[in-house]
Amino acid sequence: MRGDWRNRGAFALARPHAPPFGRRRKRWRDIDLVVDLAEEPLSRRWWRGAATLSLLCATVAAIARPVFEPLPALPVDQVSSSVAVEYRELAVAPLEHGFGAGGRMAANSLVEPLAQAPDRPSIELFARLGSGDNVAALLSRSGVSYAEAGAAARTFADALPGGIAPGTSFAIKLGRRSPSGVRPIERIAFRAGLDLNVALTAGSDGLRLSTSRIAVDNSPLRVRGRVGDGLYWALRASGVSPQAAGEYLRALATQIDVGGQVGPDDRFDLIIANRRASTGESREGPLLYAAIDRAGGLPVRLMKWTIGGRTDWIDANGAGRQVATMAWPVSAPITSGFGIRFHPILHFARMHRGIDFGAHYGAPIVAAADGQVVRAGWVGGYGQQVRLAHSAGMGSSYSHMSRIIVAPGSFVHQGQLIGYVGTSGLSTGAHLHYEVYRNGAAVNPLGVRFASQSLLAGEELARFRSRLAQLMAIGTGAAAPKDDKRPGRA
Repeated sequence: MRGDWRNRGAFALARPHAPPFGRRRKRWRDIDLVVDLAEEPLSRRWWRGAATLSLLCATVAAIARPVFEPLPALPVDQVSSSVAVEYRELAVAPLEHGFGAGGRMAANSLVEPLAQAPDRPSIELFARLGSGDNVAALLSRSGVSYAEAGAAARTFADALPGGIAPGTSFAIKLGRRSPSGVRPIERIAFRAGLDLNVALTAGSDGLRLSTSRIAVDNSPLRVRGRVGDGLYWALRASGVSPQAAGEYLRALATQIDVGGQVGPDDRFDLIIANRRASTGESREGPLLYAAIDRAGGLPVRLMKWTIGGRTDWIDANGAGRQVATMAWPVSAPITSGFGIRFHPILHFARMHRGIDFGAHYGAPIVAAADGQVVRAGWVGGYGQQVRLAHSAGMGSSYSHMSRIIVAPGSFVHQGQLIGYVGTSGLSTGAHLHYEVYRNGAAVNPLGVRFASQSLLAGEELARFRSRLAQLMAIGTGAAAPKDDKRPGRA
């Protein structure tokens, strides 16, 4: 008790203005009228602040005495509705939709009403041939009679066996309207190609067709430059179209990895077929030559050539095919390698003549290289199997497939889909068994490379070198050899 009394006494000494016992009574000056309404919501103190705010707002409203009256506006009869319509119709934007006010210009000393408006002696129209459209229908829609439209379409068809391409623009001139309301053809002109103008003119003996040739320069276009930050974007910045740039990258991809084996200091070189008319129009053709000089590796120079009915990229150095590895037939890890292994089903060790890919069921399988399908069907323990024959005595097989989509005898390209992963035949689960053969004997697929093999010889090789010399002379100022018109050139 004594200690407690001492503590209370000490507290009283520390607070001289507070009574030693009990709570001090609040006075009016202790009530705070300015309250932050964001603190202690819905408390007694909060309600006291809300009441203070309401009282202040009511006091201001009573002192201000606002007058709620409409704002002054212009007289409503300043612009009549008819005049407003007239103003709107005379504005610039609605003129393209025609005048809709219905008003007429009043007659005065400068304007006199006509009982009958004169008919135009001729009209000139422009029309574009759409996809799936025909010339006869286009002319009929333009006001030509069905008989004349059909006759004009037949005349064009006889003169242009290849037809008229969609998107062709026609300049049509029609003569004075007949009593039946149809205007006859006076002239129809259009451009049938980069080098040909066609015109159909009405004469005393009917419609006559005339053509005129346009001079066209067929010199190929050569583009060269530095790779820099990216090969594709460097090509596009040099003016190469997306189609030509994509074809160029695909050509190089047959020899090198364009994503990892091309540096910023490498220099690209490509030649594109191009036709330029004397009137200024040009039309880009296919890619003819693709090359790249690599600072950190051997250069790649390829020229497109057709041999045996097939167009391919040929190495320009030796007119042969570069050394290239076979592509993986499926995107999956290798689960079993080449060599002696313990068979999981037969339970004894035997030669594993290929490699297994642990792909999931239904994964796509592609050809590892160009070749011909020599077998496509069920082969004992291999299940559903496709076997391809490649050049230089090489071959490959793809087993345990769930579905085959190529037929025996067909030709396939590297990367082309040939079937899907499965578990047919002697198999413990979905996977691809892949084998490679050299002259009929199984070899390790991990060490297979195609040797460079000359594809051209004799007269064909001479024509190839002559065409290559023509392309290499482009952009150098040297006189190019005369173009060889014999079969086989690109």
